[in-house]
Amino acid sequence: MEQKLNSLQTEALEKVKAATNLKELNDVRVAYLGKKGPITEVLRGMGKLSAEERPKMGALVNVIRESITEEITKKQQALEEEAVLKQLEAEKIDVTLPGRPARTGSKHPLTKIIEEIEDLFIGMGYKIAEGPEVEQDYYNFEALNLPKGHPARDMQDSFYITEDILMRTHTSPVQARTMEKHEGKGPVKIICPGKVYRRDNDDATHSHQFTQIEGLVIDENITMGDLKGTLEVFAKRMFGQDREIRLRPSFFPFTEPSVEMDISCKICGGDGCRVCKQTGWIEILGAGMVHPNVLEMAGFDSKKYTGFAFGMGPERIAMLKYGIDDIRHFYTNDIRFLQQFSVQE
Repeated sequence: MEQKLNSLQTEALEKVKAATNLKELNDVRVAYLGKKGPITEVLRGMGKLSAEERPKMGALVNVIRESITEEITKKQQALEEEAVLKQLEAEKIDVTLPGRPARTGSKHPLTKIIEEIEDLFIGMGYKIAEGPEVEQDYYNFEALNLPKGHPARDMQDSFYITEDILMRTHTSPVQARTMEKHEGKGPVKIICPGKVYRRDNDDATHSHQFTQIEGLVIDENITMGDLKGTLEVFAKRMFGQDREIRLRPSFFPFTEPSVEMDISCKICGGDGCRVCKQTGWIEILGAGMVHPNVLEMAGFDSKKYTGFAFGMGPERIAMLKYGIDDIRHFYTNDIRFLQQFSVQE
C-alpha cells in the first residue's frame, strides 16, 4: 500500500506540473483529492490494516495529501499570475497615442425652441404649468366650451382610451385645471408646454404626435390690446425686431373673439414669395379672449374677470426659424439632420 501511495503521489505531481490552465489543475485536484479519488479510497481501506500499520499509513497519507495540495496551490498561484499578466498585456494602453475626441451631442431643435419660448415668457412674468397627457374628456373638451356632440370636436380627431378618457388633443386642459385650482381668484398667468395627440396622417406638415405651447392670462381689466402687445413682443423676440404682425378674425370654441396671428415673411420682407405663398404673411398661431363660459365653468366671475389665451406649435416655429421643410425630421432621429442643425447653430 505504501508503494501505491508513493506512485499516486508521483503521478499526481506530474499532472499538476503539466497543467496549463486553472481548469486542468482543478481536474487534477478532484481526480486525486476528491471524495472518489484514489487517496480517499486508501483512507477508507485502512480499516483492514493491523493496529500497528494504521498510524504509519495514516501519517503517510496525510503527508502525501499535503504534498499534492501544496503543489496545487503553488501551481494555481502561478497560473493566476500568468493570466493577469496576459490580461494586462492584452489591455495595455499606449499613452503616446493621440486621444480620441469624444463626440458631443447638441440640443434637439425642438428642445431649443421650447426652452427659448419658456425663457421669453418667464421673463414676462409667466409661470410654467403642466398636466397629464392621458386626460379626462371633461378637461379636454367640456370645460373648454366643447360639450359632447359639439361639431368642433370633429376638428380634433382624438385617440380615445375609454368613453371618458383620451390622449389630450391640445394643452388647453392644463389651463382648465389651473383655473379650477385658483377657485375663481385671479390673477392667472401661465404657459403650458407639452405633447399632444391627434388621429392624423403623417406627412411633411402633419403628425399624429406633436408639441404645443399655450398661454393663459386672467385678471381684472384684461383687454384685446394686452393680447396683441404680448404677441407682438413674442414675434419680435423670436423672429427679429423687423417682424410685423397682423390679427385675422377666426373661431375657437373657448375664445370670443378669436384671431389667427400672422407674421411678415422674413424671406421676402412682405413682398410675396414661395414660402409665404405670395401673400407676404405666414400664419403662426391662434389666440383670443377667454370665452365667458370657460371662465364661469372654472369658477370665475366673467363680469369681474377677463383674460386671453393663445396656442402655438413649436414644430411650426422651428420650421420657420431654421428653414426645416419636413416635420418628420424632428421625430426620425436621423443623426445627419441633427448634425446639420448643430453646424447651423
